[in-house]
Amino acid sequence: MAFIQAGDFRKGITFVMDNTVQVIVDFQHVKPGKGAAFVRTKIRNVMTGGVIERTFNPSEKYETAHIERKKMEYSYNDADLYYFMDMETYETVPISKDKVSDALQFIKENMVCDIAFYNGSAFSVEPQNFVELLIVQADPGIPGATAQPGSKSATLETGYVIQVPLFVNEGDTIRIDTRNGTYMSRV
Repeated sequence: MAFIQAGDFRKGITFVMDNTVQVIVDFQHVKPGKGAAFVRTKIRNVMTGGVIERTFNPSEKYETAHIERKKMEYSYNDADLYYFMDMETYETVPISKDKVSDALQFIKENMVCDIAFYNGSAFSVEPQNFVELLIVQADPGIPGATAQPGSKSATLETGYVIQVPLFVNEGDTIRIDTRNGTYMSRV
């Protein structure tokens, strides 16, 4: 069993606190002129998604949580369950809509995603960093507008609405950066 001190907290580190797994979303080491140093953090419960702010004494110790990540293919959904297939064993894993909802903006059937597990239970779905999706609704493009600044709204096949350049049209396939949900290029 490995432990981590609060003074060693960094973004993305997972640890067990009060029998729940937390991930560091943001942190700041504070050394006031008077008094003891402390670590100000924003932590997220990996199972519920709840985010809280909390301060820690740098010498406090917590058990590190081992998170397993697997590449899985999105197969289909049935009501509020979304099924992902393990690429090695071909087993399907159902994941509830509340744990998948953010990723649904960028995934469609047969796309590969990263699924995070803790103690065999899936708690997070992360799409690939870059995906290609079809525009199903957009205002008509302006011919020759490749050099003009400006953007317009477009709806993707997943239902996500994105800002795209004026020259992009309905029916075009575009590449998206899923980390910030922005247009990258036309494919």
